Amino acid sequence: MIETALTRLHDPARKGFASDNYAGVHPEVLQALATVNGGHVGAYGADPYTEALQDVVRHHFGEQAECFPVFNGTGANVVALSAMTDRWDAVICTSTAHAHVDECGAPEKVAGVKMLPVPTPDGKLTPELVDREAHGFGFEHHAQPRVVTVTQSTELGTVYTPEQLRAVCEHAHGLGLTVHLDGARLANAAAALDLPLRALTTDVGVDVVSWGGTKNGLMGAEAVVVLTPEAVRQPRFVRKLSTQLASKMRFVSAQLLALHAGDLWLTAAGRANAMAQRLAAGLAAVPGVTVTQLPDANAVFALLPPGATARLQERWPFYVWNAATGEVRLMCSWDTTEQDVDGFVAALREQTVGAGH
Repeated sequence: MIETALTRLHDPARKGFASDNYAGVHPEVLQALATVNGGHVGAYGADPYTEALQDVVRHHFGEQAECFPVFNGTGANVVALSAMTDRWDAVICTSTAHAHVDECGAPEKVAGVKMLPVPTPDGKLTPELVDREAHGFGFEHHAQPRVVTVTQSTELGTVYTPEQLRAVCEHAHGLGLTVHLDGARLANAAAALDLPLRALTTDVGVDVVSWGGTKNGLMGAEAVVVLTPEAVRQPRFVRKLSTQLASKMRFVSAQLLALHAGDLWLTAAGRANAMAQRLAAGLAAVPGVTVTQLPDANAVFALLPPGATARLQERWPFYVWNAATGEVRLMCSWDTTEQDVDGFVAALREQTVGAGH
């Protein structure tokens, strides 16, 4: 018989390093949801919380910024790229870009744009790499390059500096292209560089941002932030057409407000980054372990001793990043603690000692 009250079906003490999406909702965000509940307010964004969010967005990104809350990161990317392109257009990205490899082809199938991936060893685009696909302009047989999308921080855990972003933006604009930034982990990048959000977006020439929150303590809330109005067409209609217009938008906007009205976004991302640094240092001290890339933000990549990965995954969920080499990816979250990190490192050390390393 089904219980009338929901019972807990998981162990709240169990954590892992699989993804920052695995983490729960920040208590302050849960409190915000309770605060905005009750009574009736306007639907589809006609509510005081969505209106207040616009002020917060302008504080972070500048007076010209306009915010369109959506449900998730894939939706944010689809809405942004749809509003920035025509059906014959193409988007230049890295071969590891989330929008290219981890969204089930949504930008191509839903937004209707062709992705033009460029291999890059560190997950970053450069002006020279953009040029590899920035051609065929005006040739009707060739999908027209229209947008350059960069990911901050990247899928490989690296972080663009403002100078690197500015170089890409200036080059793209010189070619007549616009620039989209996939900022699912923009907070982690800003925390790592100790810079405000606008220093990595508005000030370097980014036109449209997919503004992340779910990976930084929200239940389910992201946003498209338009920085250059001329770079998009009818984003309100595109959002609705893309099934990303929330009817009870106050609950989406309230999450974004709770995270960004103060410095919660910064402290949450900063903790995740700090735990990644601690984890990388702990792993490097374990015999037989190779940290393949020092963390710029909250991701650690490493090679573990043979057999250790599968045994550790029984207790600590994490993903194998490269099956051919055995490289694993370990993500730290807003709620990762020093005890979590030290416990994992200790368990790994036990594995290596048992294996004779």
